[in-house]
Amino acid sequence: MTAPASATGARPLDIPPRPPGAWKGPAIVAVVVAATVVMCLPGVGIGVDLDAIARNWQNGADKVVKLLLPDWSFFPRTLPPLIETLQMAVIATAIGAAVSLPLSFWAARATNPNGPARVVVRGILNVVRSVPDLLYAAILVAMVGVGALPGILALLLFNVGIIVKLVSEAIDTNDRGPLEAGRAVGATQAKINRTLALPDAWPAFANQTLYVFELNVRASTVLGLVGAGGMGLLIDAVRTFYRYDQLSLIILEILIVVIVIDLVSDAVRRRLV
Repeated sequence: MTAPASATGARPLDIPPRPPGAWKGPAIVAVVVAATVVMCLPGVGIGVDLDAIARNWQNGADKVVKLLLPDWSFFPRTLPPLIETLQMAVIATAIGAAVSLPLSFWAARATNPNGPARVVVRGILNVVRSVPDLLYAAILVAMVGVGALPGILALLLFNVGIIVKLVSEAIDTNDRGPLEAGRAVGATQAKINRTLALPDAWPAFANQTLYVFELNVRASTVLGLVGAGGMGLLIDAVRTFYRYDQLSLIILEILIVVIVIDLVSDAVRRRLV
């Protein structure tokens, strides 16, 4: 039989008091859950109709069954649009990364001490980033016609907005000591950015470039729905004729391509870290 703590001389376990702000986490979660529930209520928020899902679930079930039976004979027809989609993603990523690298230094506080110029660059990029890529594609299709060119331009604008924001924020979080030392010895800002800031920003830049390349492959399949080339044009065609078996094959191909790109990107990221 175990002796009591006082008999054995062992000290009782001291339980530390809860930190003063421990209630904030559960309170924030409760507020978010309550706000979500209120926004789903009919007449108050968007009005989520769960009864409609219960009544019409068979319509979705029929579509799912058709999607589980891909039409393999349709595979040769999908190869040219798939190659065009990959070409659009590669071209948009390469040009977008080249344009985004200098803009990232102009948008970062650590590498651009000129406040008004930095505000102008960030303001323009905020406008670019606020417009959805699908809207860019629709406008560009009306300007330059149906094909891959409006899709590439839409992805290019999308890439610049994303890469510059993420890379400039990464630059601002880096150690500014070397940059201040470079200014102290009289180096120009361009030389400081090239010799001191660029080596630190390069891993983040490469990582974000790989990230937007993955996004481009997915996005380019959607841009074709408005005539911007790639797999989207084929998706729109088979969807119009309710060929869900052919649509299933297209989805499977996109899934395999995305998985392969993700594996390659992960291997490249491990080498960069």
